[in-house]
Amino acid sequence: MILHYYFARRFLKLFLAIGLIFALFFFLVDLVEQLRKFGESEGFGQVVHITLLKLPEGVYTILPLVIILAAISLCISLARSSELVVSRAAGRSGLAALMGPVGVALAIGCFAVAMVNPIVAATSKRAADLEQEWDSDGGSVLSIGSEGLWLRQGDENGQTVIRASRTNPDATVLYDVSFVSYAPGGGPDQRIVAERARLDGGDWVLTKAKTWPLSGAVNPEAASLSYDEMRVPSNLTQDGIRDRFGQPSAIPIWELPAFIRGLENAGFSARRHIVWLQSELAQPVFLVAMVLVAAGFTMRPARLANTGLSVLGSVMLGFGLYYVRNFAQILGENGQLNPLLAAWVPPVAALLLALGLVLQMEEG
Repeated sequence: MILHYYFARRFLKLFLAIGLIFALFFFLVDLVEQLRKFGESEGFGQVVHITLLKLPEGVYTILPLVIILAAISLCISLARSSELVVSRAAGRSGLAALMGPVGVALAIGCFAVAMVNPIVAATSKRAADLEQEWDSDGGSVLSIGSEGLWLRQGDENGQTVIRASRTNPDATVLYDVSFVSYAPGGGPDQRIVAERARLDGGDWVLTKAKTWPLSGAVNPEAASLSYDEMRVPSNLTQDGIRDRFGQPSAIPIWELPAFIRGLENAGFSARRHIVWLQSELAQPVFLVAMVLVAAGFTMRPARLANTGLSVLGSVMLGFGLYYVRNFAQILGENGQLNPLLAAWVPPVAALLLALGLVLQMEEG
């Protein structure tokens, strides 16, 4: 037990050191980018603020890389100091010696999903809000709640708030929809209710619509007009509407199930968010696989192994597994794979492959 604790402590120290180095690197690179983008319009303190808000997301994304580099560093140092030889001489196999690092990687994965994920979601959302505020041109906003779907579109001529009870999966048709337009001064000036609104180029095409003037009319109902079909100008596009959902990573994992239900109730496809949720839940398994991949290449005694090739092989295999995992997620988001299979098969397959490498190394 003392030996497991010793290996686990060394692995954790290496993980924190490498993570700190990558965090500093990400901060400096992103700081330069934000200065280029906002340096002329915003102060240096505000640029540093948004850079710090983006930092957790960047580090969280490369967590598997940090894990595999920490595992490589640990295994090489143990091999060079002959501590692995001593461990085996004491009757412990190489696989048993990995119990400490594997336990730490599993704990890091669970902590990252349960605690770091909501922090990353909050900071990335705040950074996106700041960017939108600094680049604001009266753009659109989307919200989904129990009352239905809410949209806002706008330009220099005013804002329009749109509410719909539901929509089709590709977000081009709204049902039971109402439009309330606001003049540039801020007051409402017109309300439109329609059975259906279809996005067609730069217009909403409304079916069976009725309009009420809200400014300059003593009796809006008496001044109301009905149309079988009418057009309302819009600066929204189908891709723009879907982009307003934001990335699934901007939603805390604890809120994702409710958000998915809201999407499905509004008529949208929630496949992308389901794949992301399952991928996050599978993250600890993938991190454990990264530890075993590193160990499978670098746990041999230093005199028997080509260290450079071993490190290169483990890093290349780790990158390969990472990209296979991302590719499977894309297939899941596109509907070509079941979300559960897309999220869970690559981490489990990576774990089994890495375990096979470690057992082969033990036999060798």
